[in-house]
Amino acid sequence: MKKGARPRLSRLVRDASKKAGLPPGTLVHVGEKKTEHVAITRIAYDETRYECREAATIGECFPLEGPPAVTWIHVRGVHEIALIEEIGRLLDLHPLLLEDIAHTGQRPKMEDYGDYLFVTSRMLTYQEAGEHVQAEQISTIIGSHFVVSFQEQDADAFASLRERLQNSKGKVRKMGADYLAYAMMDTIVDGYFVVLEGLGERIEELEAELISSPSPATLQSLHTLKREMILLRKSIWPLREVIAAMERGESALVGDATQVYLRDLYDHTVRVMDTVETFRDLLSGMLDMYLSSISNRMNEVIKVLTVITTIFIPMSFIAGVYGMNFKYMPELEWRLGYPFALSFMCAIGIAMLVYFAKKRWL
Repeated sequence: MKKGARPRLSRLVRDASKKAGLPPGTLVHVGEKKTEHVAITRIAYDETRYECREAATIGECFPLEGPPAVTWIHVRGVHEIALIEEIGRLLDLHPLLLEDIAHTGQRPKMEDYGDYLFVTSRMLTYQEAGEHVQAEQISTIIGSHFVVSFQEQDADAFASLRERLQNSKGKVRKMGADYLAYAMMDTIVDGYFVVLEGLGERIEELEAELISSPSPATLQSLHTLKREMILLRKSIWPLREVIAAMERGESALVGDATQVYLRDLYDHTVRVMDTVETFRDLLSGMLDMYLSSISNRMNEVIKVLTVITTIFIPMSFIAGVYGMNFKYMPELEWRLGYPFALSFMCAIGIAMLVYFAKKRWL
């Protein structure tokens, strides 16, 4: 099994047990600490201007600019509980929402708190070096003129979106905070296609390996890929429900213009889900192919051994008869008895080989 894939399921249960016995709303970081330092980026923009700067503290990002400007605060690193508490105090956020931000094992979901929406999703990246899928939680708070997002790692997951904002590409600078949230989810879903491309290439390699020379390492790779498909399905299936809820919801925070794009994003998640199901079916078929291949190889070995045994049975019978050494066996005194017995046994063996070849048993 590839490095990083084996402990995932057990870690989910172990991390969730940290909150056992604590009251609801208690802020405890649950999950792996994926960065040492927390980085905060504040972006403010409208159709005519764009400002981006790194903030040392969350207090530097407030007060938020009101309409028509949109403020996007992006936090990289969720292990500092004091920072999450400060954001909750400044925006008057619900304690359960803050708890979900610190708990990085959340199922993708959307919750409507009236003045703001809270969305969690899973960003996936394919690690070619280890041939496994790495996941991190993206938590997003959507207000009337602001978006606050959290990711676990220090890497900028939305670099392409920031470039579009900076260069005023597309409609993102002309739209509101709801469209920015859509663009973020669209970036996440686009990443799923990249992951599926990497997994698809690996599946093709394994399929060729199964046909040519299957080995126990092939079986191990198949089981690893099946686990990755489970992770993909757990990340994508709930996200489809989230997008559908945002599109069909009655929240005034999501405008009609953005709902059109959400419908398109929903179609993308359906395509991703169909591809995941196809890959799962392929892997199940490949597992059956592996077991059949191993069984066929075993049958070939058994067939060869059976043919050899069958050929030597009459030879062993003849050798056994002439090895009894009874006194009155007529062939014991015959000068040509030994070469005759050997010749007779060889003739029987050759005759049986010819017969097996005619029957196509060889």
